[in-house]
Amino acid sequence: MSRPTWSDASLMRQLLLWSLGALILVWACFVFLAYRTGVEEADELTDGHLASVAVLLLGIHGLPAIDQSVEPLRLRQEGLKNHDYQQSLSVLVWDAQGRLSWRSGEAPVLAFDAAAEGYATVIAGEEPLSWRSFSQWNREHTQKVAVMLQLDERDALAHDIAGQMIEPGLWLLPVVSLALGLAISRGLRPLMELSNAVAALDVQNADSLVARHPLREFDSVVESINTLLARQQQALFRERQLANEVAHELRTPLASIVLQAQALEATLEAEAPRAALARIRADTLRVGHVLDQLLALARSSRDGAKSGWQQIDLAQLARTVAADYAQAAWERNDVIEVQADASLTMSAQPVLLGIALRNLVENALRHTPFGTRIAIQCGRDQVAGASVVWLQVCDDGGRQGSSAERPLADSLHLGHEIVARVAAEHGAQFRKSPCASPFTTCYRIDFLYGPQNPAG
Repeated sequence: MSRPTWSDASLMRQLLLWSLGALILVWACFVFLAYRTGVEEADELTDGHLASVAVLLLGIHGLPAIDQSVEPLRLRQEGLKNHDYQQSLSVLVWDAQGRLSWRSGEAPVLAFDAAAEGYATVIAGEEPLSWRSFSQWNREHTQKVAVMLQLDERDALAHDIAGQMIEPGLWLLPVVSLALGLAISRGLRPLMELSNAVAALDVQNADSLVARHPLREFDSVVESINTLLARQQQALFRERQLANEVAHELRTPLASIVLQAQALEATLEAEAPRAALARIRADTLRVGHVLDQLLALARSSRDGAKSGWQQIDLAQLARTVAADYAQAAWERNDVIEVQADASLTMSAQPVLLGIALRNLVENALRHTPFGTRIAIQCGRDQVAGASVVWLQVCDDGGRQGSSAERPLADSLHLGHEIVARVAAEHGAQFRKSPCASPFTTCYRIDFLYGPQNPAG
C-alpha cells in the first residue's frame, strides 16, 4: 500500500481551506466594521473639535474687529513639523446686528442667520467647496461664532484614523492563518499517524493495528480495522486449507487412475482397449495439469504482496528453468534452449517470476507437436530513451510438416492468466509478440528498466 499524499481530497487541505475561508470572511467583516467605526469616530472627533474652538472663542472678550482675513496660526518653527492631525480651521464672528467683527482662515464669509446654530454642512465660495461648520451665540447674545473646516480635510483625517485602526488587523491576518494551519496540522497528526499505520500494514503477515495515542475517538476505528484484518486472515487461512485439501483429495485418485490405467494397458493386447486406456491416462494427466495451474493461479494471487523484491539474474533463472524441463523435453523429442547473455540483472520477485516462466515453458511443451524446438530468450533494449528488460518463450510448433496429431489446447487459458497476473505484479506487459524464423509462436513479458516496484 502507498503512503497517503496531499491530494485534492486531502482532509488537511479541506480543513485548512474552509478554516481560512471562514477566517478571511470574518476578518473582512471585522475590517469593514472597524473602518466604518473609525470614520464615524473621526467625524465625531472633528465635530467635537469645532465645538470646543467655538466655546473657547466665546470665552474671549474684546476680539478686535478686522476687515481682512488673518493667516491661521500654525507652528512653523525651524526643526519642528506640523502635527499629522493638525487641521486648518476658519473662524467667523458676528455682533448682535449681524456685522462681521472678526474673521480668521480661508473659509468664505457665510450669510448671517441669527436663528441658525449648531452643526451644518454648507457649500460656499467662488469655487464651491463643502465645509463643515459649528455656530453658536454667547450667553449675552452679543456675539455669534462660526468655526469651519473644509469637508475634504475632515474626510481625509477620518480615513487616516480608520486606516490606522485596521492596519494591525491586516498585519495579524497572516500570523493568525499560519497559527491556524499549524494548529490543524498538529490536531490531525494522530489521524495521519493512524493513516500511515494502516498504509504500512502487511495483510499477508497478519499484522494488526496498535493504538499509539490516547484519543478515544479512534478506538472504534482501530478496533473495526483489526476485526476486518482478523476476518481476512481467517478467510485466507481457510482458502489455503481448502486449496491444500482439494489438491490432496484430487491428486491422490488422479495418480491412482494413471497408475491403474498404465498397469491395465500393459496387460491388454487388443488395440481398441489399449487406445481407450491411453486416452483415459492422457485425460487424467490433463486434469492434473489443470489442477496444478489452478493452484498456481491461486498461489500467484496470494503470494503477490508477500513475495519480496530482490536483485536476480534473469539469464540464470532462464537456464535453471530450462534444466528443470530438459527431461520432459527429451521424452517428447523436443529441444529446449536458452538464448541470453551470460548475466542479466534486474529487480523482481523471484518466486512469482519463476512461476510465470515455468508456465510458459509448460504451455510450449504441452500444446505443441512432438519434436518442437523451444527457446527461452531474454535481453535488454533501449526504447524511447528507456531501458526495457524482456523475457520471452518461443517455439516452432506451428511449422509446416509438423505432426498432425497435436495435444489438446488449453481452453481455459489458465497458464496465460497466471503469467498476466505475475506481469501485473511487476508493472510489466505480457503479450504475444512477432517472432523470427524458425519460430512460429512467441509470448513475451516487457519490464520497464526491470519492474517498476518499491524496491527498484
